[in-house]
Amino acid sequence: MSAGTMDKTGTMGKVDLKTLISATADTIAAHAEELTTLDQAIGDGDHGLNMKRGFEAVRGEAEAFAAKPLPEALKAIGTKLVMTVGGASGPLFGTLFMALGKEISTEPDQADLATAFGKAIEAVAARGKSHVGQKTMLDVLQPVHDALLQGKTGAEIADAADRAAGATVPMKALRGRASFLGDRSIGHMDAGARSTALLVRAVADTIERHA
Repeated sequence: MSAGTMDKTGTMGKVDLKTLISATADTIAAHAEELTTLDQAIGDGDHGLNMKRGFEAVRGEAEAFAAKPLPEALKAIGTKLVMTVGGASGPLFGTLFMALGKEISTEPDQADLATAFGKAIEAVAARGKSHVGQKTMLDVLQPVHDALLQGKTGAEIADAADRAAGATVPMKALRGRASFLGDRSIGHMDAGARSTALLVRAVADTIERHA
């Protein structure tokens, strides 16, 4: 996902992977308390802490990741997230990055990225045994993919991600711990959807600043 947003020219611009890693880690750290609060309402209450730990671990190896070709870097980041995020989120976010790394080219344009991102979403859905509409991160990932296919700018993609996260509020959770609450899960934003939107915006903003 960190390579998942293009600038207005359809490329990643001049931003490097270390800068993107720093931006995503900063964003998750800044919103860790918010993510925890969201997760306390309908989950285990540890999403913010877990995500912060994972992205700080990625930040700690940013130099090594940035030295790799993009596909290998994304796969390595995904592996690190699986190992350090923990809970249900680690395998899901890790799968997203690993699958994206498997499918993406070394220097992707927006069309290449959209194709790879679509495959990565399929991998996340298979890993979580879930689909769009069940109040999960997929409810943000799919609109982001749609925006990529439409050739939207980074800012437009980030806005789509934010709207999609907000749209999980009235949903009834059908997967994960929140699903045990039934109708009581309605009225709360999904923490995984929110963290996904935060990551998308961090990447989009960083790329557009360096375009």
